[in-house]
Amino acid sequence: MVSWIGQSGHDVPEFRPWFKYYDPQVPHHLIYPPIPLHSLLDETASKTPSSPCTNFFGKCLSYQQMKNLSDRFAISLSNLGVRKRDRVVLLLPNSPQFLIAYYGLLKAGAVVVPLNPLSVERELQFFLNDTEAKVVITLPLFLEKVAWLIEKTSLKSIVCSRIADFLPFPLNLVQGMRERKLIRRVSCVGIVDFKELLKKAPPPHWHPDPLPLDDMAVLMYSGGTTGIAKGVMLSQFNLVANAHQILAWANLTDEQSVLAFLPLFHGFGMSVTMNAAVLAGGEIILIPKFHAQTVAKAIQKYRPSFLIGVPTMFVQLSNLPRIERYNFSSLKGIFVGAAPLTKAIKEEFEKKTGGRMIEGYGLTESTTAIMANPYHGLHKIGSIGIPFPDVDVKIVSIEDGQERGSGELGEIVLRSPSVMLGYYHHPEETQRTIADGWLYTGDIGYMDQDGYFYITDRKKDLIIVGGFNVFPREIDELIYQHPKVKEGITIGIPDPHKGERIKVYIVLKEGEKATSEEFIAYFKERLTPYKVPSIVEFRQDLPKSMIGKILRRALREEEMKKNSGGWKSYS
Repeated sequence: MVSWIGQSGHDVPEFRPWFKYYDPQVPHHLIYPPIPLHSLLDETASKTPSSPCTNFFGKCLSYQQMKNLSDRFAISLSNLGVRKRDRVVLLLPNSPQFLIAYYGLLKAGAVVVPLNPLSVERELQFFLNDTEAKVVITLPLFLEKVAWLIEKTSLKSIVCSRIADFLPFPLNLVQGMRERKLIRRVSCVGIVDFKELLKKAPPPHWHPDPLPLDDMAVLMYSGGTTGIAKGVMLSQFNLVANAHQILAWANLTDEQSVLAFLPLFHGFGMSVTMNAAVLAGGEIILIPKFHAQTVAKAIQKYRPSFLIGVPTMFVQLSNLPRIERYNFSSLKGIFVGAAPLTKAIKEEFEKKTGGRMIEGYGLTESTTAIMANPYHGLHKIGSIGIPFPDVDVKIVSIEDGQERGSGELGEIVLRSPSVMLGYYHHPEETQRTIADGWLYTGDIGYMDQDGYFYITDRKKDLIIVGGFNVFPREIDELIYQHPKVKEGITIGIPDPHKGERIKVYIVLKEGEKATSEEFIAYFKERLTPYKVPSIVEFRQDLPKSMIGKILRRALREEEMKKNSGGWKSYS
């Protein structure tokens, strides 16, 4: 077992104001086992071999079965030519195949590169060239766009798995024919069948070769703190430590289950709904794609203990017709992150479902979640909560980097055993983001006198109107409090006189009608004049990320195209 020492060499703090608000079972500091990431699965399989690991539309794989399949996959990957530290791309939705491949790759000593299966060819070409990956693991649905890249990248092999391989029922005739047609169409590139790789058993007494704990285990692509796609290098120790932090915070046990509709290829889904759940020995109920009615039905049928998602997902669930007919009583906790949870979203969802929403915070550069409101204790609406064990956080001045006192705005910086190794191929950006062991998050916020933290905005989202700072989140909160609004967001747009002015985008609830004048009057009653939006645009929907987070940046880019060359502050 190892005790964590801060990256700058300083011991973790003995006291912080937030410690007194920890739930009784949460220690101030943790001891982390010096094990590789794949051991989370192997050790749970040793303790509770027959417990269900995954549930995929009713078909369960036990922990022992999952361990055996990942062992077989690891052996076959080695025979396929995958070597230690090779980067291998996972292009899979939430499915048993994802876990088999993920832990199998780790056992083979490879680096897992989880990507969004819906990435377009141009994006995939960048990722493959950046990682120099020679193998992609995917489904028939995505074969054509992957095969197209064989001659444009270092890609040599495509491992293909049919989604039906782990379903309790066959695909319908049309779907089955479509898959076979897709496979035949690109068969000239030499596809390797995923299921065939699971047939070869490892030799007796086989064990994966251990890798150093500071070796990169996962390479995740993120916009980072600057909005430019970069690979975030996460070590074996980063990921193991974060799983233990989450386990301690939520008091996870092997008797609890989690409904995994948040993509496992995203850091939040990977760490919270997969690694932490595997460490605890709980059941992971896999949903390949978020759909509000599908999720509501799954909650009623499978009775999960936890949900993990982003605010827009819960907006969709809240707006599901006759949501009260679904039984959500099994839910012990609903963990929310990746975007601000407004008071209006929280109150409406809790009122309709009876579940308790727990807002937290994390970023890919710190593996994922590193603070949250207590599971049982004091919740402060609007707060991202208090730091997990061994996470030290402070607020520093944006201007000079000096530490700020409680209630004072500044940039959130943190230290944690889960802080990344750095950005892949971007050492200069790494040095700008991690200084003296502290990760500079790019988020603006403050800490109150109790040690609870609040985010007001991203540094790059700040709107400056005539020299006055406006934080979009304050206006976002008001948008969601309006009874006609389903969802909305605020941005700054160029203005030749004031520098920027404020624009809001609004999606109305079904059946509602409204005018721009009505909303501007609404804002005028509630905001200082310079904060009042001057433009209201109604839309049927808003651009969202792979996990459903509304993309403020995409809307700004639209405005930049309209005002080409006139918006230097966001370039």
